Amino acid sequence: MHDTATRQEYNYYDRRTETMSRDELQAFQLQKFQTMAATLWASNGFYRNMWQQSGISNPREIASWDDFRKLPFTKKSELVADQAANGPYGTNLTFPRKEYVRFHQTSGTTGKPLKWLDTRESWDWWAKCWCHVLAGAGVQPGDTIYFAFSFGPFVGFWAAFEGARKLGVLAIPGGGLNSEARLNSILENKPDVVLCTPSYALRLAEIGAEHGLNIKDAGVRMTIHAGEPGASIPATKARIEELWGAKCYDHCGMTEMGATGFECQAQPGGVHLIESEFIFEVINPDTGELVNHGDEGELVITNLGRVGMPNIRYRTGDRVRYNPETCACGRTFGRLQGGILGRVDDMICVRGINIFPSSLENIIRSFSEIEEFRIEVFRRKGMEELRVKVEFHPSCGETKEDELVQELFTKLRNQLALRVDVEKVAPGYLPRFELKAKRLVRVEEAV
Repeated sequence: MHDTATRQEYNYYDRRTETMSRDELQAFQLQKFQTMAATLWASNGFYRNMWQQSGISNPREIASWDDFRKLPFTKKSELVADQAANGPYGTNLTFPRKEYVRFHQTSGTTGKPLKWLDTRESWDWWAKCWCHVLAGAGVQPGDTIYFAFSFGPFVGFWAAFEGARKLGVLAIPGGGLNSEARLNSILENKPDVVLCTPSYALRLAEIGAEHGLNIKDAGVRMTIHAGEPGASIPATKARIEELWGAKCYDHCGMTEMGATGFECQAQPGGVHLIESEFIFEVINPDTGELVNHGDEGELVITNLGRVGMPNIRYRTGDRVRYNPETCACGRTFGRLQGGILGRVDDMICVRGINIFPSSLENIIRSFSEIEEFRIEVFRRKGMEELRVKVEFHPSCGETKEDELVQELFTKLRNQLALRVDVEKVAPGYLPRFELKAKRLVRVEEAV
């Protein structure tokens, strides 16, 4: 363990780039992109063809930010189609196949999984990005991190494991273990940090309670989360911190992009974007035009260190609000206020009111007695309706559960100005999640 004063010395991973002025940072980004663009033009068939079709005849034509924003967006559907037509990895490979050393694929929660390859250089770049994530939360050499992760083909925390090595941190893998074994390993090894999805942090605490084990006895100092927006949802963050007795930090990233952002020690300031390694834009998802800072829009990302299999102006489908102001921690890296707010295509319109799952989760998680939940969308008499199924802690009792159902119904109605059906289910009825949770489902029309 390390005292707070010492941890503050490790508040930055790369102070020079993390505190650049906005003008310096944008010049730095553009220069890195121009260097990469020349390489892609020479040997990356996917982007050379895309750019040629958009009217570009030479990468030197990308000489300014105005030129950059004339480049076409990349959509996931285009990458999926390219891999289907040119299997197994598509034409978005800049180097010969022998140069690639790592394989991963997306989780598939939003469609057909994408396969992604990394060279030695780009895998080291992944680790560098994770050093920003870890150091930003206060992790330092000499700490111990427990990875509550299965280490399958989904990239998940694979790159974080490399980042821990690069930062000089002891890494304990939890792959190949069931949840109870992981919980016992955490209690035995007493790591400083635990990495997992927000849902799995709650699940481990739940399993501990079922077996008479208190997760707080592990003495974990912080938890760092990815895979879901939960760690930036106030009620979910508070629940994790209460159950673990540890500080909860959010992180955002994508298999096809890299580790893109982290939450610093100056919470709650939002999730910092690693702008030395990526270019970030926020657009109106309907028009493609840039939105004003602070307005909600879709996040578009260009990675600058993954030349072997890049993504240029990639439409992520994530809803965000961007804040460029300098943070209390001193970083000039912009922030996503509230982290990833949800998916653009997850918006539900019920009787003219737009509802996002994150808004529902923040209300539901404010009830500590609710162990798990699911949001169901269905049609009744031709109209979209919402129903929330909730599973209470077994100790509640039927009378208390009925009272809580009514309280939740009232709170949802008051805060959302919408009637949402609430239905309690038996303990263990709803699925638990180790990786990305899927709590929003569409069901057949109710009779």
